[in-house]
Amino acid sequence: MAVTALAKELKASGRDILSFSAGEPDFDTPQIIKDEAIRAINEGFTKYTAVDGITELKSAIVEKLKRDNNLEYKPENIIVSNGAKHSLFNMFQTLIDSGDEVIIPAPYWVTYPELVKYSGGVPVAIETSEDTDFKITPEKLKNAISEKTKMVILTTPSNPTGAVYSREELVAIGDVLKGTDILVASDEMYEKLTYDGEFTSSASVSEDMFKRTITINGLSKSVAMTGWRMGYLAFPDIEIVKGMKSLQSQSTSNINSITQKASVVALSSEIDKEIAKMLEAFKERRDFAVQKLNEIEGVSVMKPQGAFYLFVNISEIDSDSIKFSSELLKSKGVAVVPGVGFGSEGYIRMSFATDLETIKQGIERIKEFVEEK
Repeated sequence: MAVTALAKELKASGRDILSFSAGEPDFDTPQIIKDEAIRAINEGFTKYTAVDGITELKSAIVEKLKRDNNLEYKPENIIVSNGAKHSLFNMFQTLIDSGDEVIIPAPYWVTYPELVKYSGGVPVAIETSEDTDFKITPEKLKNAISEKTKMVILTTPSNPTGAVYSREELVAIGDVLKGTDILVASDEMYEKLTYDGEFTSSASVSEDMFKRTITINGLSKSVAMTGWRMGYLAFPDIEIVKGMKSLQSQSTSNINSITQKASVVALSSEIDKEIAKMLEAFKERRDFAVQKLNEIEGVSVMKPQGAFYLFVNISEIDSDSIKFSSELLKSKGVAVVPGVGFGSEGYIRMSFATDLETIKQGIERIKEFVEEK
């Protein structure tokens, strides 16, 4: 967000800036969703709703989880919040006490460790590498567990690496956790943006994983609804969900009533064709960008299986990702995000949620910058 703000500031001053920093699709929200929101406004659906979401929306989430993920929940297992970040905040505030350890595979989304610390917990980062496709291994997980471990965070597909856990890998992680009280927070926000192989929900791999897994998802990325602010959380322990609802009732209450009505349509199978169009465009951009970046001497990038980010290895050029990103922005007008913010130095994150021509120009400028370095 800071890089995006600086890029906008430079652009406003007249600089030609190409930004690859923002984590949101460049597509518009599908018309069918907007039409439903307009209908809700015209019909006067503008009052307070139930704190945890209207029945119609929670039922749509239950149906979606059953249809897409083979997960069986009841509406009382669901709480709808102001984006997945809000869902995560409610979760950590409800479950994490002072001194509780939360295992976070790195690279990680920047918000995870901050919310853990805000809740009094201790983030325990586990370094991953390209050798394991930036995914945690059962052995590393086992070694990181202590008597204070309360939770493990899994993000599939990953921001920033685009890594996707297979069913077999999730089963192996579940086997390590058997016999413990450790919870799993599975952030599946980029679920619909999976390019290679099939997406597997963490809670679906076994009964044991289902009981310990809190599934977090939303509509920001899959159907380009970042500004609508809709996220949700599902967990079989109703008492814990009630605790999160109590917290939300004293903080934000319900999410936007108009968004709730529109989200019912966004969660239905009616929207699948729109998602498929976006997925096709993202895949074309991904393949082009990966090829061109890997042609630059001293730079390399793994092909992400999901999401819309490239986690680019620039360690041969500069091990200081903040310095690299700052110089790139100032000299070439290209905005990227330093990898150190995601817990991995020597990398930068580039979003390919922009048009192909911008990606082409951006990579050409990066090539010039690297050659000059």
